[in-house]
Amino acid sequence: MIRDAVRDFCTAEIAPKAAQWDAEHTFPKEIHQQLGALGCYGVMVPEAHGGAGLDAVSLSLIIEEIAAADGGTSTAISVNNCPVCSILQSFGTEEQKKEFLVPLAQGTWLGAFCLTEPQAGSNAAEIRCTARREGDDYIINGVKQFITSGKNGQVAIVIAVTNDGPPNRRMSAFIVPTDTPGYLVARLEEKIGQHSSDTAQIIFEDCRIPARFRIGEEGQGYKIALSGLEGGRIGIASQSVGMARGAYASALAYAQERQSFGKPIFDHQAVQFRLADMATQLEAARQLIWHAASLKDAGLPCMKEAAMAKLFASEISERVCSEAIQVLGGYGVVRDFPVERFYRDVRVCQIYEGTSDIQKIIIARAIRNSHSGQ
Repeated sequence: MIRDAVRDFCTAEIAPKAAQWDAEHTFPKEIHQQLGALGCYGVMVPEAHGGAGLDAVSLSLIIEEIAAADGGTSTAISVNNCPVCSILQSFGTEEQKKEFLVPLAQGTWLGAFCLTEPQAGSNAAEIRCTARREGDDYIINGVKQFITSGKNGQVAIVIAVTNDGPPNRRMSAFIVPTDTPGYLVARLEEKIGQHSSDTAQIIFEDCRIPARFRIGEEGQGYKIALSGLEGGRIGIASQSVGMARGAYASALAYAQERQSFGKPIFDHQAVQFRLADMATQLEAARQLIWHAASLKDAGLPCMKEAAMAKLFASEISERVCSEAIQVLGGYGVVRDFPVERFYRDVRVCQIYEGTSDIQKIIIARAIRNSHSGQ
């Protein structure tokens, strides 16, 4: 029921407009408000804090459906759910939840997560952005890079250095309303795809926030930042499958309509085999995702499984989108059909929320430390 409700909305309201958003680099505010009203902004947040009170499998279904219509929109929704809402739900005070989590979960506000910096990507321990305590305030200075919803969001969770201790103890997490003086959107990145989602460079210039906006204790920032990785990777895997599914559906429909040598091209075995491989890869990726999400819902560790799902889903999704282009031939690379947009949108899924190489490192560590290797 959850999947069908979101699918119906996305089919009617998002898919017909996605190409225009892509061409015009439009952030669809009205659609986001409607998705918020549907409960897509705080899927796993309890109803008492404004969310839908659902589970990780439900979030996976929802992200896939949105991504099958538009990749950029699914990215903003995924980030808002996890890590933004998940961090506030796990580490925020009751006051912070009432002030920030409720509007974020209800879709009144959109959240951003500021961890990556120009010189610190895969190794978060290298961040340089600082937060200096001054009386009852913190003053933040530094630069954050590749921040989803950095411009269109109303609230950012910022990870900054607060002491000279070891990497896992020197960072803290903060809530920063984006209208705070000193929160500056320096630039919006010109990207290959996902044009309906803004990716910003943020400069903090003496950005002063009250100390009560700190999340958790000083020195817990690294732990807090890492806490959202499992859910975040499941989300990116889900959106990968969604975008690839959108391309696959377009290719399948085209193959059944396009005539070549006196019959639909679907009746040619070469095309059948290509589509069969695409369908199989998508289903395998989806099962990996649901397995990781099910473990998370059961309260069991799923770092390895989430990494496997993210690695496999993001890698095969690019291939599926590429194969969809091949099915359409020349029409696959023109904007009359959505497959070229899905191909551009899905490529970044192998990079953000941990590159494919980082996922392999995580998986390798897990299997080295296990007795069975499984």
